[in-house]
Amino acid sequence: LPGPPFTHQQMPSKMVYYGQTSCEQDTERYLDVVKYVFSYYKKEVPLVINTMGWVKGEGLLLLIDIIRLLSPSHIVQMDMCDWKAMPPLTPEHVHFSAGLHTKGKQQSKCKQLGVDSMESWKYPEGEDVSAPQHKLLYVHPEFPRAGMAGEARVHSGILRDMSILGYLGHLQSLDIGAVLPLHSLVPYQVPFNAVALRVIHTDVAPSNIMYAVNASWVGLCCIPVDVRCQTEGPVLLTQTPLCDCLGFGIVRGVDMEKKLYYILTPVPPVNLRLVNCLLLGSIAIPNCVFLGQQGIEGEIPYVTSDYNYSI
Repeated sequence: LPGPPFTHQQMPSKMVYYGQTSCEQDTERYLDVVKYVFSYYKKEVPLVINTMGWVKGEGLLLLIDIIRLLSPSHIVQMDMCDWKAMPPLTPEHVHFSAGLHTKGKQQSKCKQLGVDSMESWKYPEGEDVSAPQHKLLYVHPEFPRAGMAGEARVHSGILRDMSILGYLGHLQSLDIGAVLPLHSLVPYQVPFNAVALRVIHTDVAPSNIMYAVNASWVGLCCIPVDVRCQTEGPVLLTQTPLCDCLGFGIVRGVDMEKKLYYILTPVPPVNLRLVNCLLLGSIAIPNCVFLGQQGIEGEIPYVTSDYNYSI
């Protein structure tokens, strides 16, 4: 909240790598991730939940699912100027409306009250006491263009790149004058058979999996099974696990002869010992990482400007 995320990064207490910038393709997994992370919350301190900006169509239905799942005490709803597509998320609305994966209560079972009578809304006898009882704080801006999406998608992409670059900055020494190119840093050597591998966002043929993983951003994760196998690997998962993510890294290279991944990561060794799974999503390494490395001679792998634009 104090400023752009890349300026004050901290290691979260609990983290899952979803692997995509939008949950539209797999909302069920998104809800599973929310449940998994929320189960870690001990209710000893207040919790602020920052929901995403997808509030139209299925996004609104998914938001209702999340409100049902997390049962917040307060909801702060910030409206957009001159936009009435999103209803006030009153306890009644959340209670009676169907979500994307959950059903709403039948209105005939409860007293039918108007939105304005939210404060006096009482549950009839025998009604489910787990029904939402949050307080809605509704903010409606009066100034024009408030909340307009505009170039939000472009800006979020820039901020995401800055966050990745800020994270990779932890690979550098604290000496301000010595910024080392990534290809000059010593990577970790990880045997194929020591970690499981999974591409989250799409299906990749096993014969092509190493082409996809090479030069990619990966989540360094911990699954609750012993991965190390007797074969040389690689160890490929058939389903995306719901597991802790301990940090991120770049697969700098893949050695098919020695059966090794070469990984650059600022995650400390004490945490790396727990990593037994690499998850590859659709989060791309910023272009400047490929194009801005000093001292490169010849072609840069996976980067070319010599191709036919009509293809």
